[in-house]
Amino acid sequence: MRREPEFWGDRPLDLLFIGKKLAEALAVEKILTDAGVDYAVEVDYYVGGLLFRSERAGAFVYVEPSDWDRAARLVSEGGYRPAERPASV
Repeated sequence: MRREPEFWGDRPLDLLFIGKKLAEALAVEKILTDAGVDYAVEVDYYVGGLLFRSERAGAFVYVEPSDWDRAARLVSEGGYRPAERPASV
């Protein structure tokens, strides 16, 4: 379930997924919500493009480190590629 920043307090979160398209981000949110995984979403910027690189906005999805493996498996099974596993996991 999507949670607001106040919910997390000072707890650390790890990047799970970068939604480069709105449809991708919404699909990943649905996967996590249906599975009962708490997550946060933040709009941030990433660099994209092969020949003409540019800065683009995306939906960055975060989960608690203890939920990362399960959430990454769910996202992967849903046909999406999770971010690289964080070093803190």
